[in-house]
Amino acid sequence: MDRGRRLSCDSSSGPIAPINFATDKFPFCIVWTPIPVLTWFFPFIGHMGIAMSTGVIRDFAGPYFVSEDNMGFGRPTRYLQLDPAFVNGGVVEWDECVSKASVVYGTRMHNLFCDNCHSHVGMALSLMKYKQYTNWNMVVLAFWMFLTGKHVGLMGFLKTWTPFTIVLITCTLVAIYLK
Repeated sequence: MDRGRRLSCDSSSGPIAPINFATDKFPFCIVWTPIPVLTWFFPFIGHMGIAMSTGVIRDFAGPYFVSEDNMGFGRPTRYLQLDPAFVNGGVVEWDECVSKASVVYGTRMHNLFCDNCHSHVGMALSLMKYKQYTNWNMVVLAFWMFLTGKHVGLMGFLKTWTPFTIVLITCTLVAIYLK
């Protein structure tokens, strides 16, 4: 796993701390966790947050509220570690942009379909111009996480996929029985 992985970037702040799964510290990561019932039926839909350089997670957890280090739907089960070298200004700019997006989303009403946790992460990445891209949005982020996100160990995998698998098997058995 990536337990001891360190990224390098041109920054005067020194080495970047590794991910610490035990304490839920995910430096420079987008993190994801399932939303009960919704993710059981649609496994690509979940709750998303973005971490500061220190690993502290920020997530738009509800109307007018950005949570810090306590995700709205539980501990992360998936993550994408990004490279701050793709941000002009490096670590400092990363943290400033995550903070700016969090301040903005602390003043917004939450909307499941239009302005949600994915939008918060998208704004942070757009502000920092991650990989020179300024149009990060919930659709791009949802697919990126679904297709390339890593699970936080076996328990993260099970928490993500077990409910969906149970629903799928149940629906299949009911369909066979009713046939």
